[in-house]
Formats: sequence, C-alpha cells, structure tokens
Amino acid sequence: QVQLVESGGGSVQAGGSLRLSCATSVYTYSMSHCMGWFRQAPGKEREGVAVMRTGDGDTSYDDSVKGRIIISKEPFENILYLQIDALKPEDTAIYYCAADLGGSGHCPSLVEADFEYWGQGTQVTVSS
Repeated sequence: QVQLVESGGGSVQAGGSLRLSCATSVYTYSMSHCMGWFRQAPGKEREGVAVMRTGDGDTSYDDSVKGRIIISKEPFENILYLQIDALKPEDTAIYYCAADLGGSGHCPSLVEADFEYWGQGTQVTVSS
C-alpha cells in the first residue's frame, strides 16, 4: 500500500515562504514514475502545480507558479519537497502530494488523472 503524508502547511503573510514535505512509503527511482504537487483552492478544481520524474529529476511546472516554486527530492530519501516563495493570497489552497507509479507514459505531466496515489493534503493560507 502506497502512503503519502504531507506536512509543512500553515498560515503566512503575503511575500513569505513555505516548504511543504511529502513523506512516501515507497522509494522510487524510475523514468516511468512521477511524483508531484497539486492544489485545490476554495471553490475551484484541483490543479497541477509541479511534478518531477523520479528517474532523472525532469520537472514540469504550471505557468502560474514558475519562478516562485521549486519541487525537489533528496537522493535516496523518500521525501518530496515543494518550496514556495513570494507567497500570494491566491496561493491559498489545500496542497496535495501525488504519485504516478503506473507508468502513465506522460511523466512529467500535470494531468491529475495520471496520478493514482494521493495524500490527504496540507492547508496553506496566505493573508494579504
């Protein structure tokens, strides 16, 4: 059973930074596997933020967060990170960690349907 547990969310003021963590129950290092972060703002659909192919570290970012967000994974660790800088009120959302271990063929992709494992989410609230 694959488990993903997010942490690091909280309430911050605009302009601040946060680093989210996702602890996973499996170690993956594959050109067919992706891990990523999605978010869901109040009243909106869940959207892809950043994903990483675990085999070579290739990444994909949503255009709205490029330059402010970095996805990373320490070698040989089962932890995925998301560094968010220059936080804006519109970044307020529940942030979910997800894993594509089924070889969707689209990795790195921001397509939600490609990811079969999900964490419970961590809340990020940004005040102006």
